[in-house]
Amino acid sequence: MFKISFFLSRSTRFGRVFFLSLFLLPSAVLADGPIDRIVAVVEDGVILESELRQKVESIKASLLQNNTQLPPDEILTRQVLERLIVDKIQVHLAEKAGIRVDDETLRQAVQQIAQRNNMSLEEFRRSLRQEGIDYAAFIEQIRNEITVGRLRSSQVNSQIKVSDHEVQHYLETHGKSDVNRDSEYLLGHILIATPQAASPSEVQKAKEKAERLVDELRQGLDFKQAALSSSDSPQALSGGDLGWRKLSQVPSLFADLVPAMKEGGIEGPIRSPSGFHIIKLLGVKGGEDERMTKTHVRHILIKPNEVLSDEDAKQKLLNLKTRIEGGEDFATLARGHSDDKGSAIKGGDLGFVQPGALVPPFEEAMNRLAVDQLSDPVQTQFGWHLLQVLERQESSDTDELLKNKAREEIFKRKAEEETELWLRRIRDEAYVEIRLNEPETTSFMPSFQ
Repeated sequence: MFKISFFLSRSTRFGRVFFLSLFLLPSAVLADGPIDRIVAVVEDGVILESELRQKVESIKASLLQNNTQLPPDEILTRQVLERLIVDKIQVHLAEKAGIRVDDETLRQAVQQIAQRNNMSLEEFRRSLRQEGIDYAAFIEQIRNEITVGRLRSSQVNSQIKVSDHEVQHYLETHGKSDVNRDSEYLLGHILIATPQAASPSEVQKAKEKAERLVDELRQGLDFKQAALSSSDSPQALSGGDLGWRKLSQVPSLFADLVPAMKEGGIEGPIRSPSGFHIIKLLGVKGGEDERMTKTHVRHILIKPNEVLSDEDAKQKLLNLKTRIEGGEDFATLARGHSDDKGSAIKGGDLGFVQPGALVPPFEEAMNRLAVDQLSDPVQTQFGWHLLQVLERQESSDTDELLKNKAREEIFKRKAEEETELWLRRIRDEAYVEIRLNEPETTSFMPSFQ
């Protein structure tokens, strides 16, 4: 007991790992059946062998369903473990930042997934059971995905700015016809990563590996197989598939290359701060022109603080919603209670907003509302919001539509590029100890080296 107290009194990561090793795994040793080993320590948490095995089997099933040849087990396991590590780091950071997903938000998210599959919630639960998916584990996965989305929104998206000059330059560079064109491209992507502050020898080694891979791909190596085995990008486990994208949604690093590529063509290596990229054009298709819908919306914002907890802020909005539904004036309550002082003096009115102008959770909730309908409390990185849509209209201003599309696509590009760099940075800065190939006994015997 003295040793345990001693290590608990220290704030070092070693102390935390020692504590985890002493308390988490002996229970597994005493339990009936095989020992559930720790395969990685990530900050204050762990990844267990059972968790890794389950994820690997899930990925394998998905790949086989898509007729994708499986890489060797060792390579796939390493790729999956790396994905789990990065996910764990993001959840850890979200917890430190106080980001929480309430049960109502979670219920709505699952309801939407069920609706997209043309099922009721109960039918969806039965479908998961038939597929051998534990409903509680599925719910936890959705909670983590929403949590991580909010973390990225606050850590990455909220820092991205798009200037009028950038929009003008984008329109001049691409031309209005290109911006308005709805051709879509299906791209495959492989990243051979370089470490932060990589040495010249590390950069050269990555470049040579990428060049060899390009040669092998042009000689017939399956692209999905190569991505699964060699890519360091977040899309590696989906065979490098970036999905269908308009030209304006293609990462700026290789956007100029894509229109000139032939279907099946390969380009690379392309250098970036993250490493060396290889792309393949898998398909091209056309689409229809879009029109822009503007939404006239107002809101009341309640910000949690040292005195007002997150749950209390949400409850305060629910009370305000009840009062509005009981006949009180939205604008009057907004002026008296909203923490968004800029809109509060206007009764919470944000005016007509264009697509992409607001943070995603707010915009998604707004788009689901009918005119005059009140939302449930919606959480963003700014706090809790109560929304009401006043009217909608389609814009006939072609120049405004093009500027909005350009601004949205510039934002998406920046967000994707910054997210990739951010993920690499948090991975490099996190405490990670991989124990994948250690003997079982080392899972619960701490090292004193």
